[in-house]
Amino acid sequence: MAHRLGLLLPLLLGQLCSQLLGTSGNSILHYWNLRAENGSWGSKRIQDNASAVSAHTLLFSLNYQHVQTPFEITLWIMLASLAKIGFHLYNKIPAVVPESCLLIFVGLIMGALIYSLNDKSPPVMNSDIFFLYLLPPIVLDAGYFMPSRPFFENIGTILLYAVVGTMWNAFGIGLSLYGICQVKFFNLEDVSLLHNLWFGSLIAAVDPVAVLSVFEEIHVNEKLHILVFGESLLNDAVTVVLYKLFKSFSEMPSIKPLDILAGIGKFFLVGIGGIFIGLLFGMIAAFTTRFTKTIRVIEPLFVFLYSYLSYLTAEMFHLSGIVA
Repeated sequence: MAHRLGLLLPLLLGQLCSQLLGTSGNSILHYWNLRAENGSWGSKRIQDNASAVSAHTLLFSLNYQHVQTPFEITLWIMLASLAKIGFHLYNKIPAVVPESCLLIFVGLIMGALIYSLNDKSPPVMNSDIFFLYLLPPIVLDAGYFMPSRPFFENIGTILLYAVVGTMWNAFGIGLSLYGICQVKFFNLEDVSLLHNLWFGSLIAAVDPVAVLSVFEEIHVNEKLHILVFGESLLNDAVTVVLYKLFKSFSEMPSIKPLDILAGIGKFFLVGIGGIFIGLLFGMIAAFTTRFTKTIRVIEPLFVFLYSYLSYLTAEMFHLSGIVA
């Protein structure tokens, strides 16, 4: 009995280690079967081989699929950060080419390398990954460092540019492309109006990163700067709403006038609902930070968490997470 317990103890310890290391323990079961099939625990050679296989599996295993999504997202962010550092270390490059264009160029190079190696696009990158993980930090950075007083003093003009101007761009591009598709020379008559409007909503928003960086360098008029900055911040929300609206219309077998009215109502509901969600979480954050005078170290964490929660909550109710 003592001899059997002495043999079982390493087996039990190995099973525990396999659970801690994330292995399935199949090698240990194989090791047990080899012992059982060979009477009196088998020959020494079989025991040694099974022990080597079991020990190799326990000491090292690779499960890339388990960490693929956060690992690749972290690598993308790290690459963009390293590229940004390199651009600023070598000052002559940003003086000739805007930083945003350089980052796009780096992204094109990396995309070409990934495509040439795998002959397909990265499996992790999809719309959910972008909207849930990559977009919120960008919007939070733009909103947190936004000059609040000039923004709200010119909120009427900013909304005019962001809402009316963006919708004008989206419908103008979509209708123009639809008119071009009707020309028989291009052989694109099968492209519907909804698909053209869908594409127009995709590219209607302008992100003037290079223009804003030039404005900061030359110290342009504050009002002009906040108009361009505010429009670039809010036009993303308008285009996301238009994009999802035209996408849902394209998936419908038929569109009725009631569906169009519901879409117009949803457009305003999404924006107003996003504002309400943002105000709610902003008040909760303000109330919470009243009690952090002695533990200032967690205040940045609250800023990030409440902002991210407002974004996710708005998306959960199909509202505008960007506005929230």
